[in-house]
Amino acid sequence: MILPNLTLADFLPLIPAIILAVGACVLLLSEVFLSATSSRSYQAVLAVVASVAAGAVAVTSMFEPAGEVFLGFGVMDPFSSFLTFVVCLGLGLASLSSVSFLRKRGAERGEFYALMLFAGAGMSLLALSNELITLFVNIEVLSIATYALTSYLRRGTRPSEAGFKYFILGAFSSAVLLYGAALVYGATGTTKLTAMAGPLASALATQPALVYTGLILLGAGFAFKVAAVPFHMWTPDVYEGAPTPVTALMSAGVKAAAFAALVRVFLTMGKGIDPHLPLVLFSTMAFLTMVVGNLLAIPQRNVKRMLAYSSIAHAGYLLVGVAALFVTAPGEQFRLLGPSELTGGTPLELARSQALRGILFYLLAYTFSAVGAFTLVSVLERREDEEKGTAWDLERFSGLAQRRPGWAVAMAAFMLSLGGIPPTIGFMSKLLIFQSAVDSGLIGLAIVGVLSSAAGVYYYLRVVVYMFMRPVPEGAQTLERSWSTELALVLSTAGVIILGILPGPLTSWLVQASSIFSGQ
Repeated sequence: MILPNLTLADFLPLIPAIILAVGACVLLLSEVFLSATSSRSYQAVLAVVASVAAGAVAVTSMFEPAGEVFLGFGVMDPFSSFLTFVVCLGLGLASLSSVSFLRKRGAERGEFYALMLFAGAGMSLLALSNELITLFVNIEVLSIATYALTSYLRRGTRPSEAGFKYFILGAFSSAVLLYGAALVYGATGTTKLTAMAGPLASALATQPALVYTGLILLGAGFAFKVAAVPFHMWTPDVYEGAPTPVTALMSAGVKAAAFAALVRVFLTMGKGIDPHLPLVLFSTMAFLTMVVGNLLAIPQRNVKRMLAYSSIAHAGYLLVGVAALFVTAPGEQFRLLGPSELTGGTPLELARSQALRGILFYLLAYTFSAVGAFTLVSVLERREDEEKGTAWDLERFSGLAQRRPGWAVAMAAFMLSLGGIPPTIGFMSKLLIFQSAVDSGLIGLAIVGVLSSAAGVYYYLRVVVYMFMRPVPEGAQTLERSWSTELALVLSTAGVIILGILPGPLTSWLVQASSIFSGQ
C-alpha cells in the first residue's frame, strides 16, 4: 500500500475550514459544562471570531500561486479563496443577527452556532473541490447542517414543515447530482475535473447520450442548490419556516458555495464538450428564473416570502453571468437567449473574464444586502405571530422611520441594493453582470434581465414606502436594541454603500480570481 505524499502546502487551503470546524467543536464541548441558566453570550462571539479568522486566512491566501492539492482532489486558487471569504462574511453577519433572535426565544445553545460553523466549513470546502466525489461529500456536509438548522426551533409546525421539505427535496437533488456524477464517471473513467476534458471529448464520439444525460443531471442538482427555476419550489416555504438568521445564511452562503461549485465543474469539464449545451441550459434557466422569481415576488405581503422569491430572481441574474461564460461565437441573427452579433467587438476571452468577475462581485453584493435585510426582519418579528403567519407582514415596517430611524435607513439601503439602484453595491453588481452579457452577445438575455430587475424595484420600494410614509400602527410594541444586531446592520450598510460608491479596492482581487479560468 502506497501512502499519499502530502505536504504542508496541501493543507493551506483547508485552514479556513479547519478553523470553522475547530470553533464548532469548542462550542459543542463547552455546552457540556453549562446548565440551563448559564450565560451563553460567549458563543456568538466565538462563532464570529472563528468566521473572521477563517475569512482573514482566505484573504491572505488569495494571492498565492494557484495549484492542485491533495493529489488533485482540491485546488487552491484566488477563486476559491474569494468565495471562502464571501462565505465567512455571510456566516459572521448571520451569527451576529442570531444573538437577540435566539435570546428572545430562550433557544440560545452552542449547537446552533456549531451547526452554522460546520455548514460554513462545508461551503468553504465546496468552493475548492476539484473532484466529483469530494464535491458531493462537501455538499452533504453543508446540507446536513442546514437541514438541522432549518428545524432548530422545534416548537411549532412551520419549522418542522420547512425542515422536512428541505430534507426530502435536498436528498432528492443530491441523488440526482450523484447519479449525474456516476454517468460522467462511466463515460470518462475518472472523477477528477481537470482530467475529464480529453475523455469527455472521446466519449462524446462513442456514447453522447451518456455524457449529455450526466451533464444535465449535474446541472439539475446544482439548480436545486441555487434555487433556479424549475427547481425553486422549496425556497419560499423553507425560507419562511427556518429561523431568520438561518435563512440569511442559506440565501447568501449556500448560494455562493453552490455557484462556485457550478462554475468550477462546468468550466473545467466544458473544455471537452460542445459549449452549446451549457449555453442553452443556463440561458434557459436564467430566463425562467428571472421572470418567475420577480413575478411571484410582486404580490407578496409577507416580507420573508418576498425576499425568498427575490432570492430566486437573483439566482437568475447570476445565471446570466454563467451563461456568458460559454459563448464561443456570436450568432448570425438576433435571438432572445442566444448570442447576437450586435456587440461592440469585445474579445470573447475578455468577455468571459468579465462575466466571472461579475459573478464574484454579485455574490459579495448579495451577501451584504440579503443578510442585512433578513437581520432587520428578524428584529421586527414576534414569536407569537409566527404560527399565524403575520410575523413578517408589511405592516411590521409601518412607521419604522419614526420608531428606529437608523434601522429604516439601513433597510432602505438593502432594498435599493437588491433592486439595483445606485449608489449601492447592488447597482454595480448588476451593471457588471449585464455588461458581461452584452459583451458576450447575449443581448436578448440582458434585456430580459434589465426589465425583470425594473419590475423587481416595485416590491423593494414598497417596503421603503411602508417605513417612511405609513404611520406607526396602534399598539406597536417597543423595538429592543441589541449590540450584535446594531453591529450587523452597521457592517452590512457600510458594505452596501461604500462598495457601491468605491468598488475600486476589490478590483485587484476580482481580476486575480477571474483570471484562473480565463487563461489570462
